[in-house]
Amino acid sequence: MVKEDADAVVRWEAEEYVSHDKNAGWYFGLVLVGIILSLISIRFEWWTFTALVVVSVVAIIVYSIRPPRKIQYVLSRKGLTEGERIYKFEDYKAFGVLQDDVHFAIILMPKKRFSPAVTVYFPENKGEEIVNMFGQRLPMEEVKLDLIDQIVKKLRF
Repeated sequence: MVKEDADAVVRWEAEEYVSHDKNAGWYFGLVLVGIILSLISIRFEWWTFTALVVVSVVAIIVYSIRPPRKIQYVLSRKGLTEGERIYKFEDYKAFGVLQDDVHFAIILMPKKRFSPAVTVYFPENKGEEIVNMFGQRLPMEEVKLDLIDQIVKKLRF
């Protein structure tokens, strides 16, 4: 539950990630690739790789079946609160807005070199308020999907 905050400006609820529908063919393809890699690794007696392939396929199936959680967000003068975690504006150098089909997201780019960017999805009807609030605190930069994100999108994962 999100704590009431006197300086809360915008509140919304969104899914933690965009879930793509996967048909039986997607799962069949995943299992087929896993079997092929396993057979190759068994042929060359790469037992550790065989175990890695099997565990990876099972993990991907479990992860893809699990529905995304709904997360409560509060955007205040202090920063962005995601559930119980707060992302302070001072820890980020810029933000960008990304539109992926019908889904909108704010990408927070950290000041620290090896820290990951934070992606937060938001509903279109709250978009102007959210972007304006971020724009008052951080400079806006153009963001694009990196290579890994593009691959994940193509694979519908």
